[in-house]
Amino acid sequence: MAKFIFVTGGVVSGVGKGITTASIGRLLKSRGISVTVQKLDPYLNVDPGTMSPYQHGEVFVTADGAETDLDLGHYERFLDQDLSAACSVTSGQVYRAVRDRERHGDYLGGTIQAVPHLTNEIKARIYAAAEASNAEVIICEVGGTVGDIEGQTFIEAMRQIRHDVPADDFLSVHVTFLPFIGATGELKTKPTQHSVSELRSMGIQPDAILARSDHPVPGDICNKIADFCDVDPRAVIALETVDTIYAVPLIL
Repeated sequence: MAKFIFVTGGVVSGVGKGITTASIGRLLKSRGISVTVQKLDPYLNVDPGTMSPYQHGEVFVTADGAETDLDLGHYERFLDQDLSAACSVTSGQVYRAVRDRERHGDYLGGTIQAVPHLTNEIKARIYAAAEASNAEVIICEVGGTVGDIEGQTFIEAMRQIRHDVPADDFLSVHVTFLPFIGATGELKTKPTQHSVSELRSMGIQPDAILARSDHPVPGDICNKIADFCDVDPRAVIALETVDTIYAVPLIL
């Protein structure tokens, strides 16, 4: 079975999870490890094909004709490989599949619930994508921000997968943002601490934290995050804003 890397985001949306996910994939592929990537979008649209690009960016069309999130474009460009419709999962798809099975009688009159029915559908799609790609590692980016109501079933599915697979086959990467207070010239870690606390309350202890910032991040800030979030100091990485996104793998 493939190994699993899950990338989540905290504090604010648009923090750069997609580029981070693509960069991790690029690094693994450069080491000769086969990789596939899957985007898990909590929004209730079936796909972004009918969404305004002003709300969610461009629609990326895969080789098999699927209308997917723009992050798949980042994945393909960084990995230099084609992805498929199976690499894009939305809450809309999950809810529709579960509803159709219920109407067909597949659940034998049982009460349909978020757990286990929605989470099982999410897990099935993740496992299917891993199996179909025959990759050694599948990287799953969970869209949105930890704490979003619509994303809770994806985090729960992630928690269950963590228990389903051996400990060495699962890695949780949390991408956060460090706000800068201009009046005092300080980077603040409290939002990151709260975001990790929220994630831990859902049963996920991050293995690595990537701290995004528009300003230089001193080493003592990374050490503080490590202390308060119970993460190895070597696994707290400052990701400062760069001139080109293709520099991100070099930082990681």
